[in-house]
Amino acid sequence: DRPGDVATVLRVLYLVFNEGYSGDVDLATEAIRLTRRLAAVIDHPEVSGLLALMLLHHARRAARIRPDGSLVPLAEQDRSLWDTRMIAEGVEILQAALARDRLGEFQAQAAVAALHADARTAEETDWVQIVEWYDELLRFTDNPVARLNRAVAVGEADGPQAGLAALAELDPGLPRYTAAAAYLHERAGDTATAARLYTEAAHLATSVPERDHLVRQAARLHSVS
Repeated sequence: DRPGDVATVLRVLYLVFNEGYSGDVDLATEAIRLTRRLAAVIDHPEVSGLLALMLLHHARRAARIRPDGSLVPLAEQDRSLWDTRMIAEGVEILQAALARDRLGEFQAQAAVAALHADARTAEETDWVQIVEWYDELLRFTDNPVARLNRAVAVGEADGPQAGLAALAELDPGLPRYTAAAAYLHERAGDTATAARLYTEAAHLATSVPERDHLVRQAARLHSVS
């Protein structure tokens, strides 16, 4: 029951879930089941935070992949396919955890996921709050992926140039850095640079669906330029 032991178990469960989230749905479901069991025996807000995070992400599983196997970005997902009961459960668990005023990494991540889930359309996403939650998250972890996601969120909240400025402070060697740069350049209207960066990002992609998505993004911009 030592805090360090709990933190280690949570990280392992999160790794298992992420492996399933990117491919094996059964693996993600098993990670959720194990986290539920852990939450039943350990009264800790971060355990609840991780469970909420998993549920909020898993609720979107039916909308993430097209029938042909291609990825659907969050902004383009059919939100009617999201599991609203699972979202409601995740939000309820998160709210109970946050009420204990012992914020941690997984609760902050779950809060970001909850804000995405709360938006009826991509345009209604509260990006200002999302940036604030990323700032909270970075108090607990100097995770480069969190910093990258924050830069994209800044681009949505304050405009693409602000996002590019935030991105410029990060290591260009970060995974998905080039894809994020491509997206922000496209938002800024620089489609030529965006197309080039999407092509570069496709070569760096670590999965076939991600690579194919980036190739399509580059081709789309080339077709309109």
